Amino acid sequence: MTKTKNTCDLNTCFLCRFCLKEWKLAIDANKQNIKIKKGQQVFKEGEEVRGIFFVYSGKVKVHKKWDDEKELIVRFAQKGDVIGHLGLGGSGHYPVSATAIDDAIVCFIGLDFLESTMHVNTDFVIQLMRFFAGELQESERRMSNLAHMSIKGRVLQALLSLQDQFGVDDQGFINIELTRQDIASYTGSSYESLFRTINDLLAENMIVISGKSITITNIDEFRKITENY
Repeated sequence: MTKTKNTCDLNTCFLCRFCLKEWKLAIDANKQNIKIKKGQQVFKEGEEVRGIFFVYSGKVKVHKKWDDEKELIVRFAQKGDVIGHLGLGGSGHYPVSATAIDDAIVCFIGLDFLESTMHVNTDFVIQLMRFFAGELQESERRMSNLAHMSIKGRVLQALLSLQDQFGVDDQGFINIELTRQDIASYTGSSYESLFRTINDLLAENMIVISGKSITITNIDEFRKITENY
């Protein structure tokens, strides 16, 4: 990680979107813009919490240890999103890690300034609470899927969620390139099980793959199938 002289526009991230205009000068004086290379960690599970981060550019995966050899990807974050907020709990340590999927720039806000911001910016606090509630609901849904849904169902749901979150590029591919291992970690499956499921979806003409890029061939049919799962 390296600090960068690149300055954000003070309009993009979650904090800047919901704070008072008059507070943006304070944000500009207290934030740190950090450049993260692809594969580098923004923060590591178990590290002491120093503050929270906002993604200014690039994509980041948030993940945690599943067991000694596996990890579970909790969510993905992109431009404007919050990461590191789960560390605001009582333990004082980050319960998850965050790693850049591609080159990224994140904005870091220290705990003291974050607390001052929350005292002054009530709309930011309200939006942050709504974000926490939405993330909790999504986490509960995903945990239920891991327990009750087949691997194929989880893969279908994961691809649909990724397309809903990141959209598609001009060729119709989901606008995020993930390794097969990342998809396996996101769906809570083994690499071998994911490989078989992907081959099944290809044989059924439900998806098309080019390198790390995936496109859903018929999004409406895809949604109907996931609803049945």
